Amino acid sequence: MIDTKQKAGVNVSRRTLIKGAGAGAVVAASSLSPVAFSEEKTVNMGFIYVGPKDDYGYNQAHYEGKSGVAELSWVKAFDEEQVAETIEVQKSMESMIQLDGAQILFPTSFGYFDPHILKIAPKYPDVMFLHCGGLYDDSKHPENVGSYFGYIDEAVYLSGIVAGHMSKTGKLGFVAAIPIPQVLRNINAFTLGAQSVNPAITTNVVFTGGWANPVKEAEAATSMIDQGIDVLTCHVDSPKVVVETAEKRGVYSCGYHTNNLALAPKGFLTGAEWNWSSVYAMYAEKIIKGEKIPNLVRGGLKEGIVKSSSYGPSVTAAAKADAEAAKAQLVAGGFSIFKGPIKDNKGNEVIPAGKAYQQTDITLESMDWMVAGVIG
Repeated sequence: MIDTKQKAGVNVSRRTLIKGAGAGAVVAASSLSPVAFSEEKTVNMGFIYVGPKDDYGYNQAHYEGKSGVAELSWVKAFDEEQVAETIEVQKSMESMIQLDGAQILFPTSFGYFDPHILKIAPKYPDVMFLHCGGLYDDSKHPENVGSYFGYIDEAVYLSGIVAGHMSKTGKLGFVAAIPIPQVLRNINAFTLGAQSVNPAITTNVVFTGGWANPVKEAEAATSMIDQGIDVLTCHVDSPKVVVETAEKRGVYSCGYHTNNLALAPKGFLTGAEWNWSSVYAMYAEKIIKGEKIPNLVRGGLKEGIVKSSSYGPSVTAAAKADAEAAKAQLVAGGFSIFKGPIKDNKGNEVIPAGKAYQQTDITLESMDWMVAGVIG
C-alpha cells in the first residue's frame, strides 16, 4: 500500500501507476453495497485535498479530521494533497480504490464534485464517494454518492457578534473566494451577528475569484484597511494571508476553518472552526457496524461539527458574554440567524416578517443574496 503522506514525488507516481491498470478498469465487486456496508474488520478511508494540508485553513481542517479518525485502531486513513480540480482528482480517486482498497472516499474540494465525482462514482458502485459541501440530489445523483457539511455560519455569526463589539469604525471587511451559497451564507451571518450589536455596521466584501489567490487576498485586505475597516475575516481556503495582513496593520481579525490565533497573537478575536474528525468517525463506525451510510449529513454547534475558536487577548468581557449567550441559544435550538424581516443589499425583502429559517432548512443552501449592510 502506498501512503500519500509521503513526499509529493510519490503522489505523482500514484496517479501514473493507475494508468498501467487501465484507468477505465472497474474494481471487482466486494461484499459492500453502495450505501450499506457489511460488517468489516478494517475501514479504509481516502482523503483528497486541493491545497497543502498545513494551510491553516480548509485543507488543514480536513487533514486534522483525517488524523483524528486515523487514531481509531481499526481505521486505515490515507490522503493526498494539492490535487487539482481537474482530471487529476479522477486519477487520485481511482488510485486510492485500486491501490489502497478505499471503501469510502472524501474528495473535499468544492470543484471535485461535478463532473469528477459524478463521473467516477458509477464505475465503482461498491465504494462510497462523500463530498464536502455539495448538495446531494437523489433524483439525479448515484446512490453511492453523498454530501456532508456543517452549519459553520453559526460560529461565523458568533464571530460577527465579537467583531461588532470590537469595531470602533463600524466598518468590517470580508475577503471571499467565490459567491456560492455557502460563502454568501457566511457573509450574511457575520454581518447579522455584528448588526445584532450595532445595526449601523457595514461589511465590505471583495471576491477574489478563486479559493487560493494569496496576492489578491493581500491586496483586498490592504485596500479595506486603507478604507478604515478595523476587523477583517474571510472565506477562502487559507485565512493565513488575511489574518497576518490584519496583524501587521494593527487591526483585528476573525479566523476561519482552523484556530488562527498563532497567526495574530495580538489582534485575533475568535473564529469559526470545523471539527471534521467527529463526522469521519461517524462514517467509520457505520461501516464497521454494517450500517447504511446516509447520503446527506449536516450539523452545527449542537452536533459538534463546528466550533468557535478561543477568544483572543483583546476581546472584552461584554463581547464574550454576548457571544456565549448566542451560542447557548444556537446549541439549544429554536434560535434563527435568518429571521425576518430581512432585506438584501438591493432593498428587496428576502425574508418577510414572521418567517424564520432554521439551520436544517435546505433552502439556505441555495442562498443567492447578501443582506442589507453588505457592500460589494
